[in-house]
Amino acid sequence: MESHENDLREEIRDEEKVRRIQEDYTTVDLGEVNRALLDFAKKMTMAHHQLGRGDVEGLRRHGFTDRDILDAVQIIGYFNYTNRVMGALGIEPEADMRFTRKA
Repeated sequence: MESHENDLREEIRDEEKVRRIQEDYTTVDLGEVNRALLDFAKKMTMAHHQLGRGDVEGLRRHGFTDRDILDAVQIIGYFNYTNRVMGALGIEPEADMRFTRKA
């Protein structure tokens, strides 16, 4: 999230909502479709061993095509990969990319 914070701000254009998304996206009404995708991404990141056909079917029920799902899985997987590589090598985000909670 840190390196894409400016993209999120550009897309949302509501500083309070951006802050709440960064802290816990589940507290923000992003619509059912976005929520389904974010929940899938979280599960793929945090509990990938629990993923199954039902998770893919859930995305289909929200209107995602097979191509959409494949794209999402590849993008989520890529970011998981790069974050793990950077973490393993001790690479820290640049200072201006750091998310800082605003009071």
